[in-house]
Amino acid sequence: MAYAIDPELAPWAELLPGMPFRDVAEARALESRILDAMPEGETAVPVEVRQSTAAGPQGAGRVPVRVYTPRGADGPRAALVYLHGGGFCLGSVELSHGGCAVFAAETGAVVVSVEYRLAPEHPFPAGLEDAYAAFVWTVEHAAGLGVDAARVGVGGDSAGGGLAAALSLVARDRGGPAPCFQYLGNPALDDRLGTPSMRAFTDTPGLRRGDVEAIWDHYLGGPGRRGGEGVSPCAAPARAEDLAGLPPAYVSVCEFDPLRDEGLDYAHRLVRAGVPTELHLFPGTFHASAAVQDAEVSRRMIGEAIGAMRRGLRAGAGR
Repeated sequence: MAYAIDPELAPWAELLPGMPFRDVAEARALESRILDAMPEGETAVPVEVRQSTAAGPQGAGRVPVRVYTPRGADGPRAALVYLHGGGFCLGSVELSHGGCAVFAAETGAVVVSVEYRLAPEHPFPAGLEDAYAAFVWTVEHAAGLGVDAARVGVGGDSAGGGLAAALSLVARDRGGPAPCFQYLGNPALDDRLGTPSMRAFTDTPGLRRGDVEAIWDHYLGGPGRRGGEGVSPCAAPARAEDLAGLPPAYVSVCEFDPLRDEGLDYAHRLVRAGVPTELHLFPGTFHASAAVQDAEVSRRMIGEAIGAMRRGLRAGAGR
């Protein structure tokens, strides 16, 4: 199928490597080569980076986190607990390092990037419980982090966006600390794979339907569970019947992405549930096309995300 890819992105559509998600070992080897080739970026504001750990879920070890704190401002800051993408089985704080540094520098918020456990070795709910533990740790250690505990949000891209949506559901249902905001970038939300974009986009650059089938199989603990009965809404937030009481949201989707319609549908349901929600579809884009940072649409996508974070976290208040 031919796609009307943005002209600045079109030359990259075949060059950006898709991940062989069915073979996790091969995918991780490719990811390692990509990481080795990535240049170290610079930010407009100096950012202090340090490693720490959060108390993990019961029966598990501590959760590694990487904390990004912009320098040069006084007073408690907002914070964003960030969950990387990678189809629940790839990705790391190292791979998302550059983006998290930019988020911290441009929003003035502390960013806590979470090294959650990955499938298939650690299927649902391991990664989600790690993410929730890191969020609770951030709130409980707000004073030591220089953070206002009332302005801690959650966010992520792709699978990380799905985890951020799930974390917001868990926080609401457990009655613990609640995020003030959720950033859902191209989120993976629905294991049932029944949307029009999921049925149509079998050969799109960046991500294809077959890739999404594989990541859900890994995350849910093996083939046969995806799309079936008994899958928790905390694994696939699109299954949640009640979205009322969730934090304000910013949802972004790419036009030629199998995940597009589940993101659109979830945003519409948030609106109908009375959740303040901002939704942005970027035409001509595909999954992970924002990696082409020189393209004008990519600059807009990143800029819109940063602006939404500033608003949602009330970043600047107390700075």
